[in-house]
Amino acid sequence: MKTIEIEDDLYHYIAAQTRKIGESASDILRRLLLGEQAASQTTAAVQPETVNPEPVKPTVMLETSNTGTVFDLVSRQDLQAESSVVGRFLYLLSVLARVHKKQFSKVLEIKGRNRLYFATTAEALSEAGSSTNPKQIPNTSFWVITNSNTTRKKMMLTETAVKLGYSEQDAERIRDLL
Repeated sequence: MKTIEIEDDLYHYIAAQTRKIGESASDILRRLLLGEQAASQTTAAVQPETVNPEPVKPTVMLETSNTGTVFDLVSRQDLQAESSVVGRFLYLLSVLARVHKKQFSKVLEIKGRNRLYFATTAEALSEAGSSTNPKQIPNTSFWVITNSNTTRKKMMLTETAVKLGYSEQDAERIRDLL
């Protein structure tokens, strides 16, 4: 078996073409590329019969309960509507929080050498450093410092994505949206 890398949008398109539980990506591509009849003949010839076939699981799970991934939910229009870096930063954190509701509290582990970056109250951030300018992440109970340069904000986004289970490559894609 060979491994290939594909872009996220193509992966989501292929996954959306699933017709039965446990259908592998190879089965879906075979059906899409070779047609129904050719795919069923090739599949029957290639795969031995098994009593309980194991469903294929993606290696990186970016999805949560029916909400999709951060890449599905980030709207270019919404990003462009935010005129400031702080606005885009808060928007991206808000989308990450929406996609990863149960895990988002992991951001509280992200800290600087002498500074908290995230907290559950504005007071906690203000007490942890001067000139933090805490802002609430929209639609969450979390707060983040915003008085940092764009490079630091990008680093915070990257660390947040990694904490939430994204690959380094996808974390960089999220960071680059800022």
